[in-house]
Amino acid sequence: MAIIVNLDVMMAKRKKSLTELAGAVDITLANLSILKNNKAKAVRFTTLEAICRELNCQPGDILEYVPDEEETGGT
Repeated sequence: MAIIVNLDVMMAKRKKSLTELAGAVDITLANLSILKNNKAKAVRFTTLEAICRELNCQPGDILEYVPDEEETGGT
């Protein structure tokens, strides 16, 4: 996948647990875990906004674009 979710990195920097963040942004623990573990297929802007507000960060601190090897011509 070309989009990497670095939510765990930002949570560690802000010393927030999954449970704390889930409660603060009003998302289920299971759904936040799916996002944190890079298994999500989509994320709502309202959810991203709430996460950024709670972690005091920018969307680019959480989401990262990494080209797939086939896109870069690698083997």
